[in-house]
Amino acid sequence: MADITRRLGWRHLRGAPTAHIRHHRGGKLLHDGPGLSFWFRALTAALSEVPVDDRELAMTFHARTSDFQDVAVQATVTYRIGDPALAAARMDFSIDPDTGVWRGAPLEQLGTLLTETAQQHALDVLARTPLSAALVDGVAAVRERVAAGLDAEPRLPATGIEVVAVRVMALRPEPEVERALRTPAREQIQQEADRATYERRAVAVERERAIAENELASQIELARREEQLVEQRGTNARREAEEHAAADAVRAEAEATRSVRLARAEAEGARAVGDAKAQAQAAWLKVHEDVEVATLHALTGTRLAENLPHIDSVTISPDVLTGLLAKLGAREPE
Repeated sequence: MADITRRLGWRHLRGAPTAHIRHHRGGKLLHDGPGLSFWFRALTAALSEVPVDDRELAMTFHARTSDFQDVAVQATVTYRIGDPALAAARMDFSIDPDTGVWRGAPLEQLGTLLTETAQQHALDVLARTPLSAALVDGVAAVRERVAAGLDAEPRLPATGIEVVAVRVMALRPEPEVERALRTPAREQIQQEADRATYERRAVAVERERAIAENELASQIELARREEQLVEQRGTNARREAEEHAAADAVRAEAEATRSVRLARAEAEGARAVGDAKAQAQAAWLKVHEDVEVATLHALTGTRLAENLPHIDSVTISPDVLTGLLAKLGAREPE
């Protein structure tokens, strides 16, 4: 919308860089171009403002596929007015000289023209396409067909309109049909999820089985090693007992040998002592062979006295003394 101000019967128009302004007075073109700024008289001026920037036209319409299924198409057409003079001549872009507002609705007319043209080509391509194919490749097919149809539409160049781009955002069936179409895919996804769950559980069970087998094998190996340890301990104990027995036998043999030797030595010593005593006794007897009996008795008493313990006092009764004197008196006559 142009910016118009009032000054003492005059009007001043200031346009935007994206708006093409055309000013006629008396059928004569005085100003023509984008972003203009000028003074004019409202009573004699005919003004038109044509936008020359790129504009987006969003459209939503329904179509029917070859298998009689309704689908909703969401698309956007980007266009611009390439020839403002031609557009202003073919459509009403005139503005009020006091307010700068369009007298008509030129952009709505352009939107209707583009929407109907695009819808016509989209309906044509979808009418020959089944729903399943339309959901898979319908977006690209509709976009290409609408873009080609708009480029080939003669009314658009005749109105000064240039189509910049065509985009198709979505092509969706009715909610009930969409849910029905989603069901097999959801079931397949659920089956895949269940299969993955089962496989994961099977892997977990297999791993648990492997772990149990490893633990059992470890226990068996441990038991076998314990058996070997017990056997080795028994062997070691038996060997130790044998070694102790051998040592004891050697020790006993040594003790026996020593005892035998000691006994022999003692016997030899006793025999030597006996021989010495016998020789001494024989020599003693030989020495006293010619000695008188009384002398021998005296010597015997002396020897006996030497071997008797120490006696502090001796009490001789009269009976003992009488008997002794009697024996001595009886031996003297001999």
